[in-house]
Amino acid sequence: MDINRVEARLRKLHENGEKGLFAFITAGDPDLETTFRLVLSMEKAGVDLVELGVPFSDPMADGPVIQRASLRSLAAGINLMRIMDLVRRLRSYTEIPLLLMTYYNPVLQYGLKRFAADAAEVGVDGVIVPDLPLEESASLLQELKEDEQHLIYLVAPTTTPERLEKISRAARGFIYCVSLTGVTGMREGISPDVKEFMQRVRRHCSLPLAVGFGISNPRQAALMAEGADAVIVGSALVSLVEQFQNQPEVIYERVPGLVKELKEAIS
Repeated sequence: MDINRVEARLRKLHENGEKGLFAFITAGDPDLETTFRLVLSMEKAGVDLVELGVPFSDPMADGPVIQRASLRSLAAGINLMRIMDLVRRLRSYTEIPLLLMTYYNPVLQYGLKRFAADAAEVGVDGVIVPDLPLEESASLLQELKEDEQHLIYLVAPTTTPERLEKISRAARGFIYCVSLTGVTGMREGISPDVKEFMQRVRRHCSLPLAVGFGISNPRQAALMAEGADAVIVGSALVSLVEQFQNQPEVIYERVPGLVKELKEAIS
């Protein structure tokens, strides 16, 4: 791979003067076939990048919606190896950037070197690890770099300027801006302080900024897109999967439908 797909997509969006829409879904919720079809249908509806959530028994950064999705996925027997197989299968149909969003424990159990090599081989473009702080990330970062994959770092409104500088030096791809302190989930409103937070991050980080946590409707997405290069939506999509888990055809209609509305709102 000459250039990482994440960078290529962000560059293209920038050249076209467009904002990116990144979508999170829990892999294997309620089964891998649903995830497979959703990735392809969301891409058609306008998604620019997909984060595949790796289910974990103690997802401390996630709110109730994604926690329940994780439990459903684990109950279906989903693990990292099966998600790697899913990515391999997706790569026969799409070149959309794919990230794995996982806690550190499953990666550590898998083995860092093996994880990075297998992920690269199947077509993963990068990894987001919410519970891996910058200070402890060097080993994984090194393994991923060798295979041309990105480790995406998260910053929050509480991140200090000094820390932003350090993250900026280590990061590649984009910076994941967590719009609020707390866990993932849909919110009624978006704090007016977010714009100031994004400006602060920009002063210290030259990479594109993607903002997530709490964005659940087109109006919020449009507001957030004003200060960011991309917006990330997760819980609102996962919630639709949960709501219609026994009606797959409704899932394939409603999830891409929301994606289309979100993409139009930020365009």
